[in-house]
Amino acid sequence: QVLLVESGGGSVLAGGSLRLSCTASGAFYNEHFGRFCMAWFRGDEREGVAAIYESDGSTWYDDSVKGRFTISQDKAKNTLYLEMNSLKPADTATYYCAADLCAVPYWRLGWDHLPDFGYRGQGTQVTVSS
Repeated sequence: QVLLVESGGGSVLAGGSLRLSCTASGAFYNEHFGRFCMAWFRGDEREGVAAIYESDGSTWYDDSVKGRFTISQDKAKNTLYLEMNSLKPADTATYYCAADLCAVPYWRLGWDHLPDFGYRGQGTQVTVSS
């Protein structure tokens, strides 16, 4: 079992910042801790925006958020973060934390987008107004 709980969503004006958090827990997660790819997806289409490989901390970003969003992880707290700066109305969406076991992160295999991940949280809403 992998339980993912997001927090930190809200409403901001364009140009503002938000930080999302995701706490991971569960027997399966604890057993395989350190071998997951963790990611943030958004919207009905589940667009992958950022990911991190627990094993070595390598990261991936969608072109639409590069330079504005930063993904990070506090392993001691089992918590994933997404720091979002210079927010735009186009960033408005429900953001989902996700986890997937991966021996090699997808972006090292030549993927230019993230596939569906096996575990996903309930989501947190981010609204950016102009």
